[in-house]
Amino acid sequence: MFARRFLVLLCASVTTGCAVGPDYRKPEAPLPSHYTQAPAAQAGAAASQDLTAWWRQFDDPMLARFVSKAIAQNLDLAQATARVAQARAGLGAANAALLPSAQVRGQAARAYQSVETPLGQVLNATPGYDRWGNDYEANLEASWEVDLFGGLRRGREAAIADLQAADAAAMATQLAVAAQTADTYIVIRSLQARLEIARRQVRTQQDLVAKVGLLHERGLAARYQVQQADGALAQVQATVPVLQAGLDAAMNALDVMLGEPPGTHRSELEVSAPIPATPRIADMGSPADLLQRRPDLIAAERRLAAANARIGVAIAEYYPKFSLSGLLGSATTVSSGNLFSSGASQSAGVLGLRWRLFDFGRINAQIDLAKGQEAQALAAYRLAVLHATEDVENAFSALLRRAEQTVALTRGEDSLTRARASSFAAYERGAASLIDVLYADASLLQASDDRALAQGESARAAVAAYKALGGGWQPGVPAQPAQHAPPADPAQVARR
Repeated sequence: MFARRFLVLLCASVTTGCAVGPDYRKPEAPLPSHYTQAPAAQAGAAASQDLTAWWRQFDDPMLARFVSKAIAQNLDLAQATARVAQARAGLGAANAALLPSAQVRGQAARAYQSVETPLGQVLNATPGYDRWGNDYEANLEASWEVDLFGGLRRGREAAIADLQAADAAAMATQLAVAAQTADTYIVIRSLQARLEIARRQVRTQQDLVAKVGLLHERGLAARYQVQQADGALAQVQATVPVLQAGLDAAMNALDVMLGEPPGTHRSELEVSAPIPATPRIADMGSPADLLQRRPDLIAAERRLAAANARIGVAIAEYYPKFSLSGLLGSATTVSSGNLFSSGASQSAGVLGLRWRLFDFGRINAQIDLAKGQEAQALAAYRLAVLHATEDVENAFSALLRRAEQTVALTRGEDSLTRARASSFAAYERGAASLIDVLYADASLLQASDDRALAQGESARAAVAAYKALGGGWQPGVPAQPAQHAPPADPAQVARR
């Protein structure tokens, strides 16, 4: 009667799929209805763009090639991909826990019994006792923990969410690697442009020193004017090593991003190229789209789901654990030839029960811990959503302001170029002092350097905007692994 009731309860539990603990519901996200900078950022942009390969919008083949290479070889991404494989293994273990387990066990033993022990003394008094003994056994054993209250199913639910979180985190790493690679490449081109400006100004100052020296030899310029020109030359020359050091560091950083030793691509990068033009971003969507676009938000939400499921795992410890186990095999102490005879056969069936009746204090603590972790994950998710919106707003603002700055500095650079030419011509006619020429040179150098810097920062702001929008991956497509890392298996990745 008990066995029948147990089987009915087992079937009802399995068919209904009931599980203790709270069912997960995706929380509401604190998002605004629109971006405050969106209308200005969209002005003049194309109707649509493909954000999955946003780096191609810069129309720079070398930048695109380096980003693709970094996605294939970056070691941070290789670590993230390995974490996906670990999470997949955890899901495999959770799936296996729901299924019966079986093992084949066999042994053959030969023992020599001491007659000095109590058992040996009794056996020694038996007529025909042989101190040598043999033991042969072969069994098939199976066991199954019946998940009546859903603790194991909640564990599997948590493992699925962990795998989804790890996969999304790998995609977030891929996005970060692509953005960092593009950003570093733009910094390299920006520093090269600034170096060219500084070197051009050095040549201009050297020409000025030569001309002032010639005037001094003819008695048309004082000695202090030669010294002023030479001092201005030294100041400009001093900027070159600083910029060169920054360029060296940026080139080394790019090589490391590509998973290669520093200096690998130096000869290729030393061929100067223009700073990539800043593309206009069109396909920005709404803040609500970030919940599907940003892989870091998906990862945070999946971690929340896993924490919710683990509350059920902890609550399931309140309830008894039932298990079924069985044995089918053969055993003999006569000879190995009799092992599989009918007389040596043996079998057993066991219904097991485990119940932590006097351990509710620990269970309560485990439940409180799981609930605290779920509350922490919820706060982390909501904070990640707020930061994501902040990233987009800041990126759009920087994109607009840098564009305005670049336009203003370009206009100022043109004006100062003409002013410098006019001041030097007036100096040669004696209508202006050398101080006017040096001031014009310093102003022009600063304006040109600022313009190149602003142009680079504008392109970097575009990179930040693409990253903030979550471009660079497709939902449901696993992150591209590094060449030496195991690839992610999309069939094992559950729904987002």
